[in-house]
Amino acid sequence: MSLMKEFSKGIWRENAIFKLVLGMCPALAVTTSAENGLGMGLATTFVLICSNIAISLLRKVIPGGVRIPAFIVVIASFVTVVQLCMEAYFYDLYKALGIFIPLIVVNCLILGRAEAFASKKTLVPAVADGFGMGLGFTLGLFVLGSVRELLGAGCILGVSLFGTAYPPFLLFILPPGAFIALGFLLAGMNRFERLRK
Repeated sequence: MSLMKEFSKGIWRENAIFKLVLGMCPALAVTTSAENGLGMGLATTFVLICSNIAISLLRKVIPGGVRIPAFIVVIASFVTVVQLCMEAYFYDLYKALGIFIPLIVVNCLILGRAEAFASKKTLVPAVADGFGMGLGFTLGLFVLGSVRELLGAGCILGVSLFGTAYPPFLLFILPPGAFIALGFLLAGMNRFERLRK
C-alpha cells in the first residue's frame, strides 16, 4: 500500500470516530465545544505519531510476550509529555479536558494502531499511518464538537453565528446531546456512503 493510502485511510475510509467507532469515551465527553475537540484531537495525534515512531523503531527489540505492556509504557511516556505541556502552555484547555488527557494512554485507537500497524511496519509507513489516523480522529472530534457547540450555544470556536436572538438548545451541550449528535453524524455518513456507491 502506498504512503498516500496509508495516510488517507485514517481520514475517511478508516476514520476512528465515524467508521471504526473507536475512542468514543473522549469523543462523547470532551466535545462540548469545537475547541475542546480540536485540543483533544491534536493531543491524541501527537501521542499517536510519537508512539508509532517509537514502537516501529523498537519492534524487533520488544519481546512478543510483553509487547502490550511495553506499548502502554511507550504511550504513557508521550501522554505525560502532552499533559505537562498542556498544563504549562494551554492551562484553560488542560482544565477543560481534565481526566481525559491521561486517559489517552488507554485509548483503543492508539493501542490498536501500535499493535496492528506500528509493530509490524517500518518507520515511514508507521508515521504516515499515525498522522492520518490522528488527523482523522481530530477531524471527527472537531466536527462533533462544532455540531454540539453550534446547536447548544449558537457559536463555533466561541464566535456567535446567530447573535443574541438564538435560543440555545442546551441538550447538545449535555452528555445526551453527544449521543444524539454522534448518531445523526453517523447516519449522515452512512447515507453519504450509500449515495456515493
